[in-house]
Amino acid sequence: MPEEVMKKQAKDTCDIFCYDEALVQRVRPQVERVSGVEQIFKALSDPTRMKIAYALTLEDELCVCDVANIIGSTTATASHHLRLLRNMNLAKHRKKGKLVFYSLADEHVRQLVSIALLHNEHE
Repeated sequence: MPEEVMKKQAKDTCDIFCYDEALVQRVRPQVERVSGVEQIFKALSDPTRMKIAYALTLEDELCVCDVANIIGSTTATASHHLRLLRNMNLAKHRKKGKLVFYSLADEHVRQLVSIALLHNEHE
């Protein structure tokens, strides 16, 4: 690689290896709290499930048939994705006669989806 190109590359690592022992001892145990949280992001990383979750931030609840039409899929596909969101405790459902209605599990999920959308729009 030419020297000129090498000089323009941003340095994103330390030139020496050293660390703050007290800081590491304080933070390392706290990092374990995130165990399992990646599953939430994994569930929402699918574009179809993210669309569904976002639609559920716009309405308090949606019927499976409405979700299918909103995302342009079959009811089987919508139901599959909704079931996965429910199994991950991101959505909940209720049955009314022959219809099944879904909503977000709680305000935290609504905030997570909304914040992700805001972050993406401000890039």
